[in-house]
Amino acid sequence: MDTTITGVSRLPEVSPAAVRKAAAGALGALCLIVVTGAAVRLTQSGLGCPDWPMCSGSRLYPAWRYHAMIEFGNRLVTVGVVAAAAAALVAAWLRTPRRRDLVWLAAGAVGGVFAQAVLGGITVLVRLSPPWVMAHFLLSMVVIADAAVLYHRAGEPDGPTRPRVGPEMRQVSRALVVLTAVVLALGTAVTGAGPHSGSTGVGRLGLSARDAAELHSSAVMLLIGVTLATLWLLRPAHAPADVQRRGRTVLWVMAAQAGVGYTQYFTGVPAALVAVHVAGAVTVWLAVLRFHLSLVTRTPPADTVDGPARSEPALVGA
Repeated sequence: MDTTITGVSRLPEVSPAAVRKAAAGALGALCLIVVTGAAVRLTQSGLGCPDWPMCSGSRLYPAWRYHAMIEFGNRLVTVGVVAAAAAALVAAWLRTPRRRDLVWLAAGAVGGVFAQAVLGGITVLVRLSPPWVMAHFLLSMVVIADAAVLYHRAGEPDGPTRPRVGPEMRQVSRALVVLTAVVLALGTAVTGAGPHSGSTGVGRLGLSARDAAELHSSAVMLLIGVTLATLWLLRPAHAPADVQRRGRTVLWVMAAQAGVGYTQYFTGVPAALVAVHVAGAVTVWLAVLRFHLSLVTRTPPADTVDGPARSEPALVGA
């Protein structure tokens, strides 16, 4: 369209590399809000702002009190997360050429962030009831998964998908993802039964922290066993070197996370180690998703194989 006649300016064009950077920003922000949210709970500041969306009554800003400032600070981080997710959506929409899968994934991240905010508000209004706290964390894992897929796909070329291993190996990988999600869910039960309630006077789940921790640790041992089996199957499956490397990364991250978990259990669940364990849970989730996503790739479109798209596959293993 001739903009000198219509007076309508063309929308700016965004490169695939810029979209991936925006996706990385959204993913990083979503991971950060999980850690800062854990800090709110571990400092007993979960009800520092007892209302939502206001902090207290009709007051938007908190009083100058320790717990109120920590809780309000986490709400400010949420604003940054919204901005990062929105930036990824805008970048995906303006990408040249536009890809529908990236737009939908970015829109999912934005919707997930708003759902997190609403669920977080409900969690405050129900006085940090453990099932709501658990649901809030698990929703965060779902949104992080969406952003991780967005980041991965934004680094791939625009052609058709191609499996890098056989269907049996991909089924094993799916089982690994599902089992990791189960372990994360059981970990939230430990949180709901444990001593770090987020504020004074908050009720706990109707099971002992010891029983919850033992169930969680049993699932972790099963997960590590499945991971070892997966690694053993990769070589006869002729998996590419970068896939095998990512599989080994999953194992080492899980082992480190298990070490932190057992250490915190036998040292009285200190808040600092719980914070490390929460960050480790996010790291394990990302490592498993990164491994699973590497089992399928995209090839450059046939009409651009000799052009600039030739260099794009290098991003897949990044």
